[in-house]
Amino acid sequence: MLWNEPNNLSHWDRTQDQDWSEFAEMIRLAGQRLEYVAPGLTRVLGGISPIDPAFVQNVFSRGVHDAVDVVAVHGFPLDWNRWHLDEWSGRVHALRAAARGKPVWATEVGASSIASEALQAWAVDALLEQLAPSVERVFWYSLMDLPENWEAVTRHRGSEGMAYYRHFRMGVCDARGKPKPAAARLARWAQRGVGVCEWVYWREEARFQRMLGLLDGLGVRRLRTGIGWADWDRPDAVDWFDWVMRRLEPFDVTLTLCFTPARAGRVPHHTSPPLQLSDFADFCETIVRRYAPVSTQQISRDLTNLAAT
Repeated sequence: MLWNEPNNLSHWDRTQDQDWSEFAEMIRLAGQRLEYVAPGLTRVLGGISPIDPAFVQNVFSRGVHDAVDVVAVHGFPLDWNRWHLDEWSGRVHALRAAARGKPVWATEVGASSIASEALQAWAVDALLEQLAPSVERVFWYSLMDLPENWEAVTRHRGSEGMAYYRHFRMGVCDARGKPKPAAARLARWAQRGVGVCEWVYWREEARFQRMLGLLDGLGVRRLRTGIGWADWDRPDAVDWFDWVMRRLEPFDVTLTLCFTPARAGRVPHHTSPPLQLSDFADFCETIVRRYAPVSTQQISRDLTNLAAT
């Protein structure tokens, strides 16, 4: 998955790229590189939030259409979005048309338990009944609450009021791993192929081990998580992510690649366009070669096909 919420100011600084031309070129370069490095690997355009068909039309017109295989959306109509959950299918339909028929994945959808755990449990069924017939894949956000003492770096404690704190109560389990009523509902949907979006936080080993146990317990096989380019820049990053990715091998993983290292950005911030747009493609290639190598069988088939032509 190439980037995360590119039309959200918390994840891409559009004040530096007002028409998203640099973003589109960055994704075009990365998508083309991955097609060469790992043919057949599914390339997903980072989930957009808000759901804006015009954004997809814009970046597709700038070369992104051929660089991705899937478009993705994020939606939280019970918490942040100003539309009703019954609008899901119509919004997906409009986006699919803008994407010229490409598959649509809902890579983050969820509901907070900040007001009521019973309401969150109801929301699992209410939201997924809307989405399951409309998209090719769904990932529920999220598995575990965030600890209250953490800073949600992409949120703004002073300006968002209660919306800020909703972000900490999106899990179907609390921060210690205790299931809420929503967990049993999600387990039933996991049997039908619904996945979970859960970030692996830097050096939070105990939380990561808890996450693995909960995913197994709920029967979740599809996982969306990420490797931040900025985190990959840290000392000893390779050792940490090698350890993480080995333990994720039993899962069908959608790996989100995003966030600019301070040294590589036009300004030293993770939302900044990189100074060299091709640097993101280099990062993507590094990750894919390391964790999703093309099999020898695939190489053999490609060489056979080439010889036949």
